[in-house]
Amino acid sequence: MTDRYSFSLTTFSPSGKLLQIEHALNAVSQGVTSVGIRAANGIVIATEKKAASPLIDTSTLEKISMVCSSIGIVYAGMGPDARVLVNKARKTAQAYRRVYNEDPPVAILVKAIAGVMQEFTQSGGVRPFGVSVLIAGFDVNGPTLYQVDPSGSYYSWLATAIGKNMVNAKTFLEKRFDEAMELEDAVHTAILTLKEGFEGQITEDTLEIGVIGGSPQTSATGEHQPFAFKKLTSQEVKDYLSNIA
Repeated sequence: MTDRYSFSLTTFSPSGKLLQIEHALNAVSQGVTSVGIRAANGIVIATEKKAASPLIDTSTLEKISMVCSSIGIVYAGMGPDARVLVNKARKTAQAYRRVYNEDPPVAILVKAIAGVMQEFTQSGGVRPFGVSVLIAGFDVNGPTLYQVDPSGSYYSWLATAIGKNMVNAKTFLEKRFDEAMELEDAVHTAILTLKEGFEGQITEDTLEIGVIGGSPQTSATGEHQPFAFKKLTSQEVKDYLSNIA
C-alpha cells in the first residue's frame, strides 16, 4: 500500500529508504539497454536506438554524446534528464580546459555529475534524475568506465549494462568478458550483448556505438593529442554487424 513517504523526495521511509530513488531506478530499468566495456587499449559504449514511432526520423535521435575530445557518455532512462546531465558535463569539461588547457580527468567529471544527481535527492521541490549514465574516457590512468545512478552513487566498471535488459546483459558479459581483449573484440562483444535481448532485427540504424582508444592522435601543428572519443558511422556499424553475422 502506498504511503506518504512514496511521494516525498527528501524524507526517508521507516525502513531507511528514499522511495523516490527506487522509483527513479524503475524509470531507468524501462529504458533501452546500454552497455560499456573496458578493453586493454580503449573503451566501447553501445546502445539500442529505437524510435517510438516509424514516422520519427531516426537520424535525429542521439543516445551517445561526446562530452569533450576524450570523454563520451551514454544513458538509459529519460532522455530529457540525460540531456541536462550532458550539458552539465560539457560545461564542467570546458571550465577545466579554460584553467588547465586540457581535458579533465574522467574521475573529476564523474564526481561533478554525481554531485548534481545527489543534490536532486536532497533538495525540496525537485525530483531525482530518472536516468543512469555510463561515462567512458581516456586520461593518464588509461581507459576508464564509470556508471552513475540517480542516487549520485558512482562505480568504476570493467564491463556493465544499464536499462531494460541489464540483468541478462551483465550475465552475458560475465561469461564473455576478458581483461586482455582488444578494442575490436570489445566492440564485437558489446554488439553480441545487445543482440541477446534485442527485440526485432538489429541493424546499423538501430544501434549506436562510441569508442575511445586505438592510437594517440597528432594534430596538424604537430601537437600530441590524447586518445579521442568518436561515434561510429552507420557504415562502420554495418561492417561490424556483417562480420558477426
